Amino acid sequence: MTGPLAGFTIGVTAARRADELIALLERKGASVLHGPAIRILPLPDDATLHQATSALVAAPVDVVVATTAIGFRGWFEAAEGWGLAGRLHRALSSAVVLPRGPKAKGAVRAAGLVETWSPESESNAELLQYLLRMGVAGKRVAVQLHGEPLPDFVNTLAAAGADVVEIPVYRWEPPADIRPLESLIDAVLGGQVDALTFTSAPAAASVLRTAGDRYGALVEALRRNVLVVGVGAITAGPLVAAGIPVVQPVRSRIGSMVRELAVELPARATRLRIASREMEMRASAVVIDGELRPVAPAPMAVLRTLVAARGRVVSRQELLAALPSGGEEHAVETAIGRLRTALGSPQMVCTVVKRGYRLAMEPA
Repeated sequence: MTGPLAGFTIGVTAARRADELIALLERKGASVLHGPAIRILPLPDDATLHQATSALVAAPVDVVVATTAIGFRGWFEAAEGWGLAGRLHRALSSAVVLPRGPKAKGAVRAAGLVETWSPESESNAELLQYLLRMGVAGKRVAVQLHGEPLPDFVNTLAAAGADVVEIPVYRWEPPADIRPLESLIDAVLGGQVDALTFTSAPAAASVLRTAGDRYGALVEALRRNVLVVGVGAITAGPLVAAGIPVVQPVRSRIGSMVRELAVELPARATRLRIASREMEMRASAVVIDGELRPVAPAPMAVLRTLVAARGRVVSRQELLAALPSGGEEHAVETAIGRLRTALGSPQMVCTVVKRGYRLAMEPA
């Protein structure tokens, strides 16, 4: 075994920075299935962004909130294309500038501006509390968005008396090729994924929407069988609304999310003692006495059913129903044979004549 995530299969739904996330997971030993749930479209020529920028330079704001580095840079790049970069810089120079985190702070400084304050937690919630304590009644506040609306953030400011100017720098759309995402959903439903990661709320909403008539089955799988990890509270929103538990890091960063996952996932692994051997379950592998052993989908489906029985006898008909591709009873015998080979210890799976199969452990 190499790394805390060796043998685990992790689903990645990210579009932006997906390569970085995948590299971090693979460095910890994970196998990764990538199904981008969205695509990001920059809006340098978008009429809405142009209109919002023109309105801002015509009537400068008192406060500007920079939520992301890439979004803030993209805003200035678009303004430069319209010949508005100088006017935008002057309009923001006298404002209270509040970047959400270190990367946004770097983008603010790169634009020649100076931040007033930035939250340690890098969270919108702490940023919002700072604004409310500061007092926003009668003030004009620009909020740079990054692909997704921030209704709670914006509406709270408006309710406190602020004139809020939303700056939509990017737009999300469904992926151009939906097949990788559908394959990822198939893998989740087939029990071939241990954890599913999300880095944006639109991606979370897109996964649930793409499930279509399998929505109920997907939600059930994510509630019971798959560790769902989101980079922050906003990202987790659509999932939490569907009743899906979401693990989140203390800091809303990709690296922090991977570290949290590397601790949480092994801690949740099913562990059993079978035929005097210690076994840990993964989606596509098992660990037998510390040795990682890959298991193909059909024998793994059989193993999961036997594990759920906790030593009780499982009939051939039940095991046949668990096989991904179905078939006849001889398919069960083939899967059992492949499972025994994969485990490296045939005595772990017992044949009960005329009844079926069971794991060599005391019945629950």
